[in-house]
Amino acid sequence: MQGLRAVAVTLVVVYHVWLGRVSGGVDVFFLLSGFLVTGQIVRAAVRGRVEFVPLWGRMIKRLFPAALTVLVVLIAVCMLVLPENRWFQTVREVVAAALYLENWQLVSDAADYFDQHDEASVVQHFWSLSIQGQFYLVWPILAVVVVWIGRWVGWGVRRSVAGLSAAVFVGSLAFSVVLTAANQQLAYFHSLTRAWEFALGGLLALAVDAVVLPRRLRVVLGRLGLLGLVACGLILQVGTVFPGYLALWPTLCAAAVIAAGTTGSRVGADRLLAARTLRYVGDLSYSLYLWHWPVLVLYLVLRGRDEVGLAGGLFVIVLSVLLSVATYHGVEAPVRRSGIGVARPWGAYRFGVALLVPVLVAAGGWQVVSDRKAASYELLVDDPDHPGALSRTPDFEYWGSEDATIVPPMVSLPDDFAPHPDSVCRASTRNRELEACTGPSSDTPTKRIVVVGDSHMQQYLAPLTQLAEHHDWQVVSMLRGACPFSVDADAMPGDAGCVKWNADAAAEIISLNPDLVLTNGTRDVRVGLTEDTPAGFVAQWRKLESAGIRVLAVRDNPRFGFRPSACLVSQRMDPGPCSVPRTELLMEEPPYQRIPDLPSNVAFADFSDYFCEPELCPPVIGNVHVYLDDNHVSATYMATMAPIVEAEVLALLGGGGEP
Repeated sequence: MQGLRAVAVTLVVVYHVWLGRVSGGVDVFFLLSGFLVTGQIVRAAVRGRVEFVPLWGRMIKRLFPAALTVLVVLIAVCMLVLPENRWFQTVREVVAAALYLENWQLVSDAADYFDQHDEASVVQHFWSLSIQGQFYLVWPILAVVVVWIGRWVGWGVRRSVAGLSAAVFVGSLAFSVVLTAANQQLAYFHSLTRAWEFALGGLLALAVDAVVLPRRLRVVLGRLGLLGLVACGLILQVGTVFPGYLALWPTLCAAAVIAAGTTGSRVGADRLLAARTLRYVGDLSYSLYLWHWPVLVLYLVLRGRDEVGLAGGLFVIVLSVLLSVATYHGVEAPVRRSGIGVARPWGAYRFGVALLVPVLVAAGGWQVVSDRKAASYELLVDDPDHPGALSRTPDFEYWGSEDATIVPPMVSLPDDFAPHPDSVCRASTRNRELEACTGPSSDTPTKRIVVVGDSHMQQYLAPLTQLAEHHDWQVVSMLRGACPFSVDADAMPGDAGCVKWNADAAAEIISLNPDLVLTNGTRDVRVGLTEDTPAGFVAQWRKLESAGIRVLAVRDNPRFGFRPSACLVSQRMDPGPCSVPRTELLMEEPPYQRIPDLPSNVAFADFSDYFCEPELCPPVIGNVHVYLDDNHVSATYMATMAPIVEAEVLALLGGGGEP
């Protein structure tokens, strides 16, 4: 087993470090866990009783010490070297990792539109350990329940557990295939799409002693299994097609190696896997898995790179091995050999809590520090040090401090997205997914403005909130990520939910009869000169034209192929290398100017000159971060655009915005 673990962890490390891919090695760990735990449960049940307290106590002794040690060290190191814009995400994931919920945290982030752009954290690899921890908790309970039911109907222990394993294997694999096809990112981290891999290990544990294979066949099985396992990550795009049915490749390869057993052949896989070096790497496999990923991520952060290269990769691997050796011999092995939980099984649980508390306390302290840094700046109206977009207006003259800091603070930048401040939201009777959120105003507001579209329209709530308070406007927002206001699903073709949402949004707007609708005028979904004004946009404007409703269509802001803020950090806050030529991001002429016979109710606003300079699109303008990620404008910067947006809106309202 240790030799197979060594191969699996070596594949994981090498593929992560040099190939930027996943190898299928994690799937081998899942199968091995199912194999070993199921075997333990069956043997205990045959003896008469499965004792949960000592069973889970042994798992705590084996899993907690190394994992929680790594987490405590990472908190201390990351507070010193990790860019502040990654703090909140990392704190969130450290807590999830400590509680063996990291896979569900990643699922939650993938479902949250604004967290989808998160960078890989130093503890993202804990997703697989979390699934294993959940398996260790649930599987023994399921097995005991099934064994009890089996005894009631006259089944033996092995038959009952085999039935459970087979049912979970078939059901989970089917679910995995379906969900992988529908939402691969969700399927990759979902516990139930991985359960079949543990169940396959359980079936193998029940069959390996019951089925005797010829020696020559076992030699062939072992060699083919080992070769197939090594080749898996080279042939398959594991990170984009797993788990699904293709995850059968590495798991069946590992099963073949286990089924081959000890052949005694000089050409058998077992001879290679029994080598002392591989057995030792197998002993280190848990600690090596824990360390290699954060070392890789932190190396890339400190060097400001996307790839490590040959020499950098060797450094990452050597350092990871040294840390894993220290952790194995200094933490893992001593705790496993200790008497903790032996005489008093509950002692292992007290020990686990004693290890867990420092991690949670340290993470909580880091959260407090992050919160204080995030609250250290609040944009003031007419702030001379941070004019933002106003610095791009004609005749602007800077009269603030020469050493003014760039805002917002990096720690709060990833979350600096325009909210729905003090809004009252109600679900539409036409569509539960359509919410109309109404901002505060008097009982008789002077004007009603509807903001409708995707997240790039939500950005405009930042300036409109200021203007609404000043002019006593009522601002109503109807927003859905990746779903601009159109008769089609332009950003995500085939999204029927977006099409229906837009149709219902149009009906809601017509029933509200606002003075103005602010919406997307162009769409730029990729980096480069891909901006267009889809026919679906124009069709929606015509619907509003028939209802006599005016539309202000806003040109989309540029999209980058990287995070300007992250680039700034890597370049020691030098904006030069992070600025992109304007001609690479924006067409000289907006695409709507080429459309004939536009609806008469539509006017256009092009704020490109406030996102870009004449030659470059920089990451910072007027001492304010322009972007919070690679395509969303920060709320702080958008707030500095209030006078600019005001001029466009008042021009359409006939200057009648004053109360």
